[in-house]
Amino acid sequence: MDEMLFYVGQHEEIVRTITREEVLKYAYLTEDMNPIHIDPEAAQKSIFGKQVVHGMFCASLISGILGMKMPGKGTIYVSQYVEFVSPVYLGDTVRVSVEIIEMLEKRKAKCSTIIYNQDNKIVLNGYAIVKLPKERI
Repeated sequence: MDEMLFYVGQHEEIVRTITREEVLKYAYLTEDMNPIHIDPEAAQKSIFGKQVVHGMFCASLISGILGMKMPGKGTIYVSQYVEFVSPVYLGDTVRVSVEIIEMLEKRKAKCSTIIYNQDNKIVLNGYAIVKLPKERI
């Protein structure tokens, strides 16, 4: 196996604008119908003042990068630490960034996982541990 397939500094990003329809689908799939996510009137009365995207919806976008782009197909998600720094609102455009920051034993890697909003403000900060695929699929 070519160890150069994966290396510290390897990086991938996606950019996504989050729609109301996506949030409603996520709420349905997860059964998280918290009014701050799905009810504009209730959300307006919350500390956020308007509807917010589920934090775990945003975090789930990390999984797409890890499993499909970098390290890519065959990657096994071992763990994830997430800190929700700021809310993401309906219509926000997020930039999801994953970078290998440390190569670990037993074909594992530690990856920084950061999500920025359209103002380049960090809204989610964390890291993931993944088991690297033996080869690119």
